[in-house]
Amino acid sequence: MMDRVPILKIGEVLLVSIQVDLQDQTVLALQEDLAERIVATGARGVIIDITAVDIVDSFIGRMFATIASMSRLMDAETVVVGMRPAVAITLVELGLSLGGVRTALDLEKGMRLLGAPLPAAGPGALDGR
Repeated sequence: MMDRVPILKIGEVLLVSIQVDLQDQTVLALQEDLAERIVATGARGVIIDITAVDIVDSFIGRMFATIASMSRLMDAETVVVGMRPAVAITLVELGLSLGGVRTALDLEKGMRLLGAPLPAAGPGALDGR
């Protein structure tokens, strides 16, 4: 049984929170699921939260770029949030600039970057406290 990455809808933004080890099949399923959800919901933005990801390879790096390109073709901006320093260093070492992928330090900043209103929640609800 393959892990599916859940895709949550927050207003006009789809939130993809990657909490599982990204196997190639999981990544390919995510790209399909996300494309379908963008079309079905008319989402204007996609946030990929990689806070839980501590290892990337060139395949995963390319996946971020592919998702961003695919989303842009469907009129949705992509923001990757929660990138750890080690992940950023690895992507640079692999020569992956992630063209077209915007980044933000956390979910709150990512939502702001997309111009999306933050969900009304108690203080600290979005920043993991």
